[in-house]
Amino acid sequence: MIKTTNGATALAETAKNCEPEVVAGYPITPTTHVVEEMNRYYANGETKSFIAVESEFSALSALIGGAAAGARTFTATGSQGLLLMHEVLFCSSGMRLPIVMVVGNRSVSAPLSIWNDEQDSVSQRDTGWIQLYAKNNQEASDALIQAYFIAEKTFIPVMVCVDGHFLTHTTEQVDIPSKDEIKRFLPPFKPMVTLDPDQPLSMGVYAAPAYYQEFRMDLHSDLEKSAAVISDAGKRFGQVFGRSYGLVEEYHVKDAKEVLVGLGSAMENVKAAVDEMRKQGKKVGALHVRVLRPFPREELRRILSGKHVGVIDRALSPGAQPPLFTEIVEALQGTSSTVSSFFGALGGRTLKIQESKQLFEKMSKGKALKEWITVTVEKNEAEIETC
Repeated sequence: MIKTTNGATALAETAKNCEPEVVAGYPITPTTHVVEEMNRYYANGETKSFIAVESEFSALSALIGGAAAGARTFTATGSQGLLLMHEVLFCSSGMRLPIVMVVGNRSVSAPLSIWNDEQDSVSQRDTGWIQLYAKNNQEASDALIQAYFIAEKTFIPVMVCVDGHFLTHTTEQVDIPSKDEIKRFLPPFKPMVTLDPDQPLSMGVYAAPAYYQEFRMDLHSDLEKSAAVISDAGKRFGQVFGRSYGLVEEYHVKDAKEVLVGLGSAMENVKAAVDEMRKQGKKVGALHVRVLRPFPREELRRILSGKHVGVIDRALSPGAQPPLFTEIVEALQGTSSTVSSFFGALGGRTLKIQESKQLFEKMSKGKALKEWITVTVEKNEAEIETC
């Protein structure tokens, strides 16, 4: 059903229609109303549970218990809440529990900011979770449904990352599948191993040096193999709902000389810039990296070889090269590509269409660049005083 709603509410309804059995949450901006809606659904008898916990650490810990017992699970968080989960992110992936979580991307403190960039989820890319990124709210809703399919096929937890405020608080039309429609795509969850008092076993136990590395090797190998499952999920979803997805999304890339690459909602403005510049006869393109983990190295290498590539990072690795840029440089090593790094648009600053066009113009010189994205922001004096 097509509804006019904000992103967070659409995600909550989508999650509810996936019929999770254990839901736990601790509200934090910008995903507060995802958690509020899930609580309301429980109060109205529309979901089986809602556990109100004292922290994000506890929320994910509760889901570990639920998933270990064989339940489909859900939570939502972002920013400092995601960082507080850091230890438990490793636990859940190491235990191979198919947990699904929405991350409302938000800047991390200090200084305090409730506004959007992607430093929170990108900083957790090595925790062993699959990471999906959405450009708009329709993609976010669709990715959440696919996340359950992927997690329950691979037994690897999945983050669905959506830009805070730019998506969570934006009202637009979203086609939200019903429970019956989702059942046509998403099979019932059948765990391989569960905690059962009648058949006792241990999960996530102590591993001596003779065994620990093999567990990590298996997780690494299966994460790499999960790319095939993610691609299959995107194709199957298209067969049922008419909207197909891959590891990346190309937009006028095939004949482009300059291509801007990035994550999340900023790529919508990049696509709009491509449309305007194409009308002027300029061969430019955009590529949205929909899946950051597993990193689609081979696909990016195939698509971007020989082009002038500009990588947009709305996340930092302080003291080192920007994270997405670093991985794309490695993927394109040995090709004739020129790779530029554009990093910034942090703390809620918007990469607008005009600024995207300026990045394309800079890339057209054919020289590899490394520079901050400087976006002018009008300062609101009342906001400054409040902060």
